[in-house]
Amino acid sequence: MSSTPASHVLDRVLVLEMVRVTEAAAIAASNLVGRGDEKAADAAAVEAMRKAFDGLEIDGTVVIGEGERDEAPMLFIGEKVGGAPGNGPKIDIALDPLE
Repeated sequence: MSSTPASHVLDRVLVLEMVRVTEAAAIAASNLVGRGDEKAADAAAVEAMRKAFDGLEIDGTVVIGEGERDEAPMLFIGEKVGGAPGNGPKIDIALDPLE
């Protein structure tokens, strides 16, 4: 009987959690489809994505994000995300909440 290394289990769980983060952003933006307000849709996606990241037990750093700290209120380059800063797995994150 083969055993699955703990790191592979963690990787699978993390992948599914990232899908949920993406899904939260997509659902939030979808509520604004067809209203002609791309900025509102982007803001909704960013807020939902940030909230979803906060629920994850990770120590994440945004390396590609919404812009520099002075240009974006959330999910800017260098921002720490995740609910376990210093304790969870360290992860570099590249994101675009609304493409």
